[in-house]
Amino acid sequence: MKKILVTGGSGYIGSHTVVELQNAGYEPIIIDKLSNSTEAVVDRIERISGKRPAFEKVDCCDLEATEAVFKKYGDIEAIIHFAAYKAVGESCSIPLDYYRNNLVSLINLLTLMPKYGVKGIVFSSSCTVYGQPEIVPVNEKSPIVPANCPYGNTKQICEEIIRDTIASGSPIKSILLRYFNPIGAHPSSLIGELPNGVPLNLVPYITQTAIGIRKELSVFGDDYNTRDGSCIRDYIDVVDLAKAHVLAIGRMLDKETEKVEVFNLGTGNGTTVLELVKGFEEATGVKLNYRIVGRRAGDVEQVYADCTKANEVLGWKAETPLSETLLNAWKWQLKLRDEGIM
Repeated sequence: MKKILVTGGSGYIGSHTVVELQNAGYEPIIIDKLSNSTEAVVDRIERISGKRPAFEKVDCCDLEATEAVFKKYGDIEAIIHFAAYKAVGESCSIPLDYYRNNLVSLINLLTLMPKYGVKGIVFSSSCTVYGQPEIVPVNEKSPIVPANCPYGNTKQICEEIIRDTIASGSPIKSILLRYFNPIGAHPSSLIGELPNGVPLNLVPYITQTAIGIRKELSVFGDDYNTRDGSCIRDYIDVVDLAKAHVLAIGRMLDKETEKVEVFNLGTGNGTTVLELVKGFEEATGVKLNYRIVGRRAGDVEQVYADCTKANEVLGWKAETPLSETLLNAWKWQLKLRDEGIM
């Protein structure tokens, strides 16, 4: 079995990807410093797949500790790099933390890869690299514009670091996956999004409001130039997203491709925040307490994906209906309550 190092592999998207890697016959090795997850996730992955992934509590910003993982496991074929801070609003408040964590972790991995014969890295990028696009939907050739927030800027810089490293002659390949808005949970209700403290993403805040943990949901702005005045995003099921990483690994390792490839991962459909709220209410039968507040720093008005390239070249498509995704998110929240976690 090919060994795949998954940084941030006990996190939200990482944990779902580890399950899909196992299902596809790979041997994932998780490294995670557990800043926004817990080691209990490894137990839950094992319950889903019947296989326990290797786990090391390591901060990718610690070069020595990261290298120790490469030495211990040997023969790592590729890396999927999720380990990054990821909240738009928070990045505006603590930008240096975002630059330090997101850039140094990647630099350390790129430094170690040639030394240990690692062939490629799948990088967890973001639609934030497109900023507020003039034309939607955006495709991979859409302009990269100055980021609206430090988080988005770290993703742009990381993409440039990868390109420059490979252009310099480093014997590696990379696939850059630009996600839109991952939501939902595994259908088993064993893994899902579990933020520490107050959620910084919309759907966990919705489910926590619906179950009574949060008093009300704030919708940031109803005066944008959109169908109902709220921001438009492209919400993608997390399991669909995870499957794209497995396809990217297979393509990178087994096919003759360009040294750096880019794919947008979304549904191709734009949904407003208020449509998502109503969709949750319809899917679950639960009424949400929400109110409109002012706009939030760093938010763009609308962005959604043209996924033609991922569909045709990567052989991937988002398939899960939004209603099913929202219901899975709600079932996950109910499971957390039943288990006394939240």
